[in-house]
Amino acid sequence: MMNKTDTHQEIEADIKDYLMSLEKERQLSMHTVQSYQRDLGKLIHFIEQQDLDSGLSLSPAIARQFPARLHAAGLGGKSIQRALSAARGLYQFLIETGRAVNNPFIEIHAPKAQKKLPDTLNVDEIEQLLSAMPADTLGKRDKAIIELIYSAGMRLSELVAVNVVDVARETDMIRVTGKGNKQRMVPVGRKAKAAIADWLAVRASLANPDEPGLFVSQRGGRISARTIQVRLEYWSRYSGLDRKLHPHMLRHSFASHILESSGDLRAVQELLGHANISTTQIYTHLDFQHLAQVYDKAHPRARKR
Repeated sequence: MMNKTDTHQEIEADIKDYLMSLEKERQLSMHTVQSYQRDLGKLIHFIEQQDLDSGLSLSPAIARQFPARLHAAGLGGKSIQRALSAARGLYQFLIETGRAVNNPFIEIHAPKAQKKLPDTLNVDEIEQLLSAMPADTLGKRDKAIIELIYSAGMRLSELVAVNVVDVARETDMIRVTGKGNKQRMVPVGRKAKAAIADWLAVRASLANPDEPGLFVSQRGGRISARTIQVRLEYWSRYSGLDRKLHPHMLRHSFASHILESSGDLRAVQELLGHANISTTQIYTHLDFQHLAQVYDKAHPRARKR
């Protein structure tokens, strides 16, 4: 039976050969090979903790403990998945070179990475942003852009694609063309409707005569997605918001504020144009987060002294 020193030396030699094959045969970059080396170092440490005859006698049952140990050590889903990928690759190499018969990591997967909650603005921050904007031509255009994204929950690509004829001013609705060229009618709030009217009153001073786009650049053509991103970052700084504002943050704010007030997940799904309600469900986490904060501040048994 091998002792722990022998096991360590054996698996280290196997890993050295594997890393060399990655560099020479697969021609991976030195940076990538070093990442594999770091991840396989975690595997060495794990194998040393097991009572094994050798690193090659690792069974699937024991191998399943590897991601659990990494998770307990504080690694996230993506880091664990990368370490498992390195371990699977190593054992596949050992099989191909006749040193192993089975790959114990072949059916083992990392826990799903927790979805990062989207950043949102609160109502006061929205008001701070919009109230600081001047009433010149570009100010009116950009205010209409911000009001429309926040009012209708539009994607950036959808906003860029909107034409003047898509705005149904009589019914307070706007036609939006989403993913897969699917169209939906979305209501426009009172303040967004007023901001669009203010912009349309001066739009001709910028727009080329034959330009159908609702929002145009200073050159007269349809505004680009990048220009909108830059302008939102500018207005965020101008208004004194301590946030890096991007269009999707306004869409997230729309969704979370509607859900907080209504609790109607299906309605939010329709408004956002999500094909699958599972995509919309991330906003329930934002809502519960808000409720938890309210509870902690208000409940006599939850308040901190």
